[in-house]
Amino acid sequence: MKHLKKTAIALGLAQMTMMLSGAAVAQTTDAPKTDTPAAEPVAVVVTGQRAALQSAQKIKQNSDEIVDSIVAEDMGKLPDRSVTEVLQRVVGVTIDRTMSKGDPEHFSVEGSGVNIRGLSYVRSELNGRDSFSANGGRSLNFEDVPPELVAGVDIYKNPSAEQIEGAVGGLVNLRTAMPFDYKGFKSAISADRTYSELKKGKTSPSYSGLVSNRWKTPIGEVGALLDLAYSESATRTDAFQVEPYYPLTDANGNRVFVPKGAQWRTLEFNRKREGAYGALQWKNADWSSGLTYFKSKYEMQWDEQAIFAQSSPYNIVVSKDATFNSKGALLTGTLTDPTDGGINFGDDTRTANRKSDTTDISWNLRWRVNDRWTFTTDLQHIKAKTQSFDSTVATGVTLPSETLDLTGNVPKILFSDANRAYLADPNNYYWAFTMEHMDKSKADETAWKTDGKYDFDDPVLRDFRFGVRLTKRDAVTQNSNPSYNWAAITQPWQVGSWGIPHVAYLGDPRFAGNTSLHSFDNFFNGGVSVPSVVFPNVSLAQGYPSTYSALHKYYEILCAENGNTCAPWTPATFGTDPAGTNDQSEKTKAMYGQLRFGWDDLKYPIDGNIGLRYVKTDSSAHGYTVFTSTLPTTGNTTGVTLPVFTPFSQSKDYDNSYHNVLPSLNLRLKYSDTLQFRFALASAMSRPDFTQLQGYTTLSASADTSTNAAGLTTVNSVSLTGVGTGNPMLRPITSKQVDLTAEWYFAPSGSITAAVFNKRLKDIIINQVYNYQLADTSGKLHDFTVTGPVNGAKGHARGIELAYQQYFDKLPGAWSGLGLQANFTFVDSKRELYNPVYTKYCTGGNTAANVNLNLNGCDTDGTTFGNLPLEGLSRQTYNLALLYDKGPISARLAYNWRSKALQAVNVNGTQGTDGLDSNPASATYGQHVVAWALPTWSDSYGQLDASMFYKFTDKLQLGLEAQNLTDATYKQLMQQNIGMMGRAWFKTGRRVVAKLSYDF
Repeated sequence: MKHLKKTAIALGLAQMTMMLSGAAVAQTTDAPKTDTPAAEPVAVVVTGQRAALQSAQKIKQNSDEIVDSIVAEDMGKLPDRSVTEVLQRVVGVTIDRTMSKGDPEHFSVEGSGVNIRGLSYVRSELNGRDSFSANGGRSLNFEDVPPELVAGVDIYKNPSAEQIEGAVGGLVNLRTAMPFDYKGFKSAISADRTYSELKKGKTSPSYSGLVSNRWKTPIGEVGALLDLAYSESATRTDAFQVEPYYPLTDANGNRVFVPKGAQWRTLEFNRKREGAYGALQWKNADWSSGLTYFKSKYEMQWDEQAIFAQSSPYNIVVSKDATFNSKGALLTGTLTDPTDGGINFGDDTRTANRKSDTTDISWNLRWRVNDRWTFTTDLQHIKAKTQSFDSTVATGVTLPSETLDLTGNVPKILFSDANRAYLADPNNYYWAFTMEHMDKSKADETAWKTDGKYDFDDPVLRDFRFGVRLTKRDAVTQNSNPSYNWAAITQPWQVGSWGIPHVAYLGDPRFAGNTSLHSFDNFFNGGVSVPSVVFPNVSLAQGYPSTYSALHKYYEILCAENGNTCAPWTPATFGTDPAGTNDQSEKTKAMYGQLRFGWDDLKYPIDGNIGLRYVKTDSSAHGYTVFTSTLPTTGNTTGVTLPVFTPFSQSKDYDNSYHNVLPSLNLRLKYSDTLQFRFALASAMSRPDFTQLQGYTTLSASADTSTNAAGLTTVNSVSLTGVGTGNPMLRPITSKQVDLTAEWYFAPSGSITAAVFNKRLKDIIINQVYNYQLADTSGKLHDFTVTGPVNGAKGHARGIELAYQQYFDKLPGAWSGLGLQANFTFVDSKRELYNPVYTKYCTGGNTAANVNLNLNGCDTDGTTFGNLPLEGLSRQTYNLALLYDKGPISARLAYNWRSKALQAVNVNGTQGTDGLDSNPASATYGQHVVAWALPTWSDSYGQLDASMFYKFTDKLQLGLEAQNLTDATYKQLMQQNIGMMGRAWFKTGRRVVAKLSYDF
């Protein structure tokens, strides 16, 4: 029924086009310049892949700034399944393949975050205006945007003064069509079906439709456009994971490094994306105006079955026949855990849902006063919101042993028939835990700007542009409290001391049911066989909170069996706890002036622009501060004098204000009509994300004490520390950047371009320490050492970009349709701390806060690593595409590759607390670090995609697209001192899309 409804919408749109077509004038392949406030001309209406490349090349060649563009082959038909995937084709642009930076355990088939020239400080725009998602950041989640609504994408590498500030890495501007882009009537509909290889027997539909027309009226010319899009995606990801390697002693007394286990999981992902875009335009002799409405809605749901090792790593024993590499890392062997009676595994069913939408309403008015003066004013209101629910229910099982072979490209877990049978038996499982998380965010912004332009009648001066811009943005994010509410149902460590006689085994009739045996069919596309595992039913995870409450009753039943009364389960709530609320507001005021000039009579003509942008930012954070103290009372102590504090919990507002002066220079030298060179200098800035500006701080005072011979407490030292969830006083990251390019346009769709760039970064935001002053009861100020985000580093990102594209028109016959497109990017980066701390060792009673403080991470043996590069940066990236465009056939075979890149330090799955043995008499005293955090890397990855379209007529086209033709495996690494160890391997299979489109 749902699919029929979407089809009816598309057919209704087609019928509307028939009604409007009577007033249409003949359509041509050229479109006039739009009246939208975008900095560059909008896309030319083109047909065919070759014409699209030609149009994009023309934008790059004629631009005032350094820019790369992608133009839709036909309106609303970008060449990939998401805007994120489209962007990865551009030289200097890379995308992330995980769902979020803090959770690299979950793969994103369509990609997620975007980096430009190795930097994540990317500004996103829609038609030259602000665009963002309500996720605590400042940019748009490009995967949320229906690509069917986008006519083209421009990526600016070096800003000019008239462009809105905020793009250190670069600026991504999504362009939509306007009615006056067409000479008259335009309409098209399309539908497709996507088949995902691992989702056997299931396809996902997509539909889109566009209609546009323009009319002559007594008050001027009027145009109207409507564009609707709907798409679904259903994919599956299979994954292997290996736990971090811990220092152990093998059977021969040698120091070796052994993971506490390996595991596997599968994730079913379903995404629905809806978009609606409408535009009205009007113009007469001197005035023109445009009104646009853009709405994108995104909903995703994923369900996961995962098994993961949760034994104590230091209780693992490795078999005598185990083999190791030269650094002592395990290659093959059998793991057991005699202390715990076997290797304890958790077997969870997890479901996550997120709904997001962004609405943009914008109005633009342009007045051409005379041949010299032009004024435009622009008003925009954007509103974004998102909410999510994440729920996990787990059983547990104690596996007698696990045999690993880590020598191949993908790890092998070898199971005996006995172990397979053991895992398939529900009687061996118990109810383990639940965990829920909720968050919701909303953000809105109103922006107004007015620009003026004066055109000179001068052989050198072209025009002078100036303007002002005012914005006001409010953003509120709420997380449930606790944020991730992990709660044991029954765990082995609860038996006895926690008042229960045993865990809640599924074999007990009181606790049976609501589980099923998951068989992992066609795992890793049939390349690997893993055992079936008993998991909770998905309905338990989706039935929160009533299902959670029922499961936690099992613990109460067992407590009563032992004659005890145990506390009931408490669900997570949004409540009133300020720790879960991030409330921000921000106002900006900007003004700029920019002069365009040129010397056309020189032997080698030069043109360009020089400008200055000034922006003032005023931000407010509505926060909270909590202070607790465990200091002894002063009357019974000797030694260090104790300060006296009164514990408190109170709201606190923070106001931050800063201004930035951003000069820019862009020069172009035309050596000939086809060869030109560019030189650009600029200052840029990127404001902190709202997640980094949260004003919640916890402070604590404690003392290291001992008892003297008289029985009095001696204070040896006083510790004043704290943790800042964010830092409302952060400044923006700034950059001084220079670019030099050479561009040779030897054919309408043929070019060779090269760029050299250097971005010198300042005030990079990192987690370190800063001082927070608090007065004691006497009024004396004390410095608390608070761990949190600070502007604590500088660095650089420098490199080269090379790009080439050409159709080989001189080849005979059908071969003349062949073309080639290739680009390569090399980026070198460095990050240098202003105040290095904890850079060598992590041992010696360190805490989780100290591990967070060490940006380079801490290994499981208590040592740290060398300096790390900027996150998300691949040193090398390239794209290679074989093209064909001849007659009715248009095809593309495209390969994208990037080298390994640092994802993050201290993220989910590669951090932990082992528990320091604090007994000095113990033989293991001081051997275990309290906390550790490993850097995770994405390994080098390449993916081959293809598409082919056949035009039966000028109006009817059939196409096939395929993603990941080689069924590539995405690999994740964890950095340890024994080397780059394999952490996870992801398999998603191939996707094939059949697409049919019709132009009226």
